[in-house]
Amino acid sequence: MAAAAGTMQVACLSQQRCSVAKSFAGSKVAPFRPQRAVARQQSAIVCAAATAELKKMGPDLWNDTYYPTASDAANVFKQWYIIDAEGQTLGRVASLAAFYIRGKNMSSYTPSVNMGGYVVIINADKVSVTGRKETEKMYFRHTIGRPGGMRMESLRDLRQRLPERILEKCVKGMLPKGRIASPLFNHLKVYKGAAHPHEAQRPLDITSRISKKASESL
Repeated sequence: MAAAAGTMQVACLSQQRCSVAKSFAGSKVAPFRPQRAVARQQSAIVCAAATAELKKMGPDLWNDTYYPTASDAANVFKQWYIIDAEGQTLGRVASLAAFYIRGKNMSSYTPSVNMGGYVVIINADKVSVTGRKETEKMYFRHTIGRPGGMRMESLRDLRQRLPERILEKCVKGMLPKGRIASPLFNHLKVYKGAAHPHEAQRPLDITSRISKKASESL
């Protein structure tokens, strides 16, 4: 009797569920596809109107990012600078020269555009080095491009043979590599003595801007 009563209870529950499902079958919520289509159409109309208004007003120069072009780099005024390397440390002279050659002192500085000025370094033969670099720092070069054609000389020997080459190599190592390397390196002019052929350009003396140690500045 108990089993029969349980079976009848399960049957009644299943019938109730079926009736509830049938009652809700015809009251499903309609999809929102028409409303979405209308919303998309309205947004397209608004965007088209805004685009037309922007074209009428012209470009927004206040919020537009400035990027110099090749014509800007060719027409910009490039200042000439001069550095007296007599008694100055090699690396500090080279870093200051590379800074101005790249144009990092200008507000329009762009890493991939040649916007910097020209740097003239005089008294290259009197530049100083620290430690034992005078005898231990070596420079390598190749004469014929074959095994056995490598030549090696110390900084002291290179100073006697070509003193300009010391600063040229040091500054070139601080400049970027790639297509902009050669135009930037052409902005460097190094001379052995105090005389140079760039008086007509009226170079600005920036020797006092060479960075110094804290002990040296006291």
